Amino acid sequence: MSFNIALSGLNAAQKDLDVTSNNIANVNTVGFKESRAEFVDVYASSLLSAGSTKVGDGVLTSDVAQQFSQGSIQFTNNALDLAITGSGFFATVPELGSLETSYTRAGQFKLNSDNFVVNSQGGHLLGFPVNPDGSSASVSLSTSEPILIPTSSGAPTQTSVVDIRMNLPAGAPYIEGAPENFSPDDLLTFNHSTSITVFDSLGESHIMTYYFVKDDPATNPNDWLMFTAVDGNILDINDPDGDADTSGRKGGTSGPLAPDGVSGARLRFNSSGDFISQEPSLASGGIVSAPLGAAILSNGAEPLQAIKVNFNLDENAPNPNEPTQFASNFEVTALNQNGLAVGRLTGIDIGVDGLVQATYSNGTSEPLARIAMVSFANEQGLSQVGSTGWKESISSGDALAGEGGTGTFGTINSSALEQANVNLTAELIDLISAQRNFQANSRALEVDNQLNQTILQIR
Repeated sequence: MSFNIALSGLNAAQKDLDVTSNNIANVNTVGFKESRAEFVDVYASSLLSAGSTKVGDGVLTSDVAQQFSQGSIQFTNNALDLAITGSGFFATVPELGSLETSYTRAGQFKLNSDNFVVNSQGGHLLGFPVNPDGSSASVSLSTSEPILIPTSSGAPTQTSVVDIRMNLPAGAPYIEGAPENFSPDDLLTFNHSTSITVFDSLGESHIMTYYFVKDDPATNPNDWLMFTAVDGNILDINDPDGDADTSGRKGGTSGPLAPDGVSGARLRFNSSGDFISQEPSLASGGIVSAPLGAAILSNGAEPLQAIKVNFNLDENAPNPNEPTQFASNFEVTALNQNGLAVGRLTGIDIGVDGLVQATYSNGTSEPLARIAMVSFANEQGLSQVGSTGWKESISSGDALAGEGGTGTFGTINSSALEQANVNLTAELIDLISAQRNFQANSRALEVDNQLNQTILQIR
């Protein structure tokens, strides 16, 4: 009997040594959770046995229990390094379309060749679909899908409207011969200019420049003339069809003439410097250029593209976006357009709630997904599958999905990693204790052997 008791002690001590050694070996493993060997005594008895004199039968390993306490957070320079502060797990699948979900606290993620977010084992990180405003469309694990980071942002959008707010100086001098002598290449033929980048239907950028010429103060003391050019080519104002009438003035407008009969626009101000009107003007407000044409858009873009110049962002607002003519310097206070080029991925931002948002070179940002968080009623019931991963089991209960920072779910830290929760000092002490325990049981086994030898030698 004593042999078996001492042997069970040796096995228990060996198990304790194995668990402690495994904890020490993974002290630098990201997302690792330490284990603890738990033992119970063996006490076999029968109905007729004398319980008061019964001796125990040794020890058994009851469980090697995972300890899911929080590990320390180490910050990095990689936005896809993720750490959970609080409870919860990341969910991953080994490949697209797979339903074999694993759960992990190790947040060392990166992009694969197809721009999916994966870990070092190739597991795809799951996320919830989101609406354009970033709100979650669903928080069910069944609707989650691998997170994809597009390298480009949608299709290009051609510019259709440019909004301007500016001040034209009231004391600007009149240029003799204006506007018939206007030339974008001659700085002496206009008073001021400003430029903005616009985009054609293929997303190629062009420079659209607005030239402002003070009208003759003898006839129109508070009027300014505006001419428009794209990539140095003068455009006709208010000619959306690009036709020309018999007067030689394209579109037949009443605007001022530049060389070659191209019409410009007239901006009228009152004696207080407030904007009165624009001529010519569309019914909806603003001024429209002629189609840019194939000569300017030589890349095959839509040649009928016309751009509206709008001086009122919101005509119903208390302070509409309109130009002024005050006795101060020329100043452009607002200059915006609604076109976009194809954006290239420039950065990824992940919030504490797991919202993944990509920024692109065209100045846009797009919410892509929200990282799925998963919790269990009994974390210690999860089945270990290696690579700091676990799977659902009967003991753990069903996986419950949710968003980071809500309910019992922890928050997600981007550019950070959760280190192993192993206390190296405590493990070294446990190692010494397990070693002494092993030695004591070995000594008990040796004493049992000596006693048996003594008995066998009795004559």
